[in-house]
Amino acid sequence: MSLRLLYLIFDRLCSWLVLLGRSPASKNTELLVLRHEVAVLRRGNPRPRLDWADRAILAALILCRSNTRLGS
Repeated sequence: MSLRLLYLIFDRLCSWLVLLGRSPASKNTELLVLRHEVAVLRRGNPRPRLDWADRAILAALILCRSNTRLGS
């Protein structure tokens, strides 16, 4: 268990180091590719219908997020 945890921590640190060394242009390119992938996936699957519980959770998360932005 501890060996797996150490591996996951090491893997995460290496990925952060790789991100620090990348140029903004490559980061922007990756974002564009990911947005395109999401758009393609949305075409294949219609938008899910949210019930009242889903909307309540989303509203609470948005409220928490906006409160942390206002506080900082």
